[in-house]
Amino acid sequence: MKKPLIAITMGDPCGVGPEVIVAALTDPAIRAVCSPLVLGDQRAMGRALTSCNSSLKLVVVSSTAEAADLPDDVIPLLQLSSLAETDIAYGKPSELAGDAVYRYIRRAAELCLTGEVAAMATAPISKEAMHKAGHHYPGHTELLAELCRCDQFVMMLAGDVLRVALVTIHEAIGHVPSLISTEQVLKTIRVTATGVAPLCGNGSPRIAVLALNPHCGEGGMFGTEEQESIIPAITAAKSEGLDVAGPFSADTFFHFAVQEPAPYDAVVAMYHDQGLIPLKMRHFDDGINITLGLPIIRTSVDHGTAYNLAGTGTASPTSMKASIRIAAKLAAAR
Repeated sequence: MKKPLIAITMGDPCGVGPEVIVAALTDPAIRAVCSPLVLGDQRAMGRALTSCNSSLKLVVVSSTAEAADLPDDVIPLLQLSSLAETDIAYGKPSELAGDAVYRYIRRAAELCLTGEVAAMATAPISKEAMHKAGHHYPGHTELLAELCRCDQFVMMLAGDVLRVALVTIHEAIGHVPSLISTEQVLKTIRVTATGVAPLCGNGSPRIAVLALNPHCGEGGMFGTEEQESIIPAITAAKSEGLDVAGPFSADTFFHFAVQEPAPYDAVVAMYHDQGLIPLKMRHFDDGINITLGLPIIRTSVDHGTAYNLAGTGTASPTSMKASIRIAAKLAAAR
């Protein structure tokens, strides 16, 4: 079978993105499952090859067709920026780099939407740099949803044991309660069930839903979101035939959720840190980010730019490898 062509966005050139891409594409196991196409900058990628002491060769291509079936010792690059050395200083987010990062993501999404690539995997970005360049998005997820004209999207972080989807994403904690509605929780359950099915090999995935408040609100003493929004959403999901349980109190739930074999295929958490602190405790190196509900396949590393490691060639490529591997797996399942 022909290997799927995966667009890999370089991420912030001032961080570890270029280096973890180089390290990931050095692995024969990754090259065995996909044909990569890096969208980025020649200077930054060349610098990463040196930092990683890599023997891979960088080849600039002008189309997706040129990237297919190249030798495994080649990294094909679709060059979308020509940044100066001063624009990519390690650890210093710059406006020009932020604008370039936006263009990498946008072009990868366009290639996915036209079918020229099978999926996209993204290296970490600096939101500060993108904001400096005038691109005001909380993160990849919201940008890609806009590019795909999609409002039924869910951010999920996943490892081999835990998969956690979020009802709210990058929101101030004080805003979260007002965003927890029956409609939003039910949408998250639906999108998660559909999106996680090909990952877990279960056509009817088992979904656990967390409470928002301590002790599930303790009958309304500590909050009413469970009674007013979360339980009605679970009831509605069950009436649609979905395998859903909850709400569960988050302080005890994850002790049982990480047992193997895992009792649930995915967990729906109400807000960012509620779900992602335990996820990253279990899958700090090998976790990935998957945007569910989009008309395209998008995976990503689950770590940031790691400015303190940029240029050292020591950043772990484990999450980058996993994101490319899962992107290829999901592409093959379509």
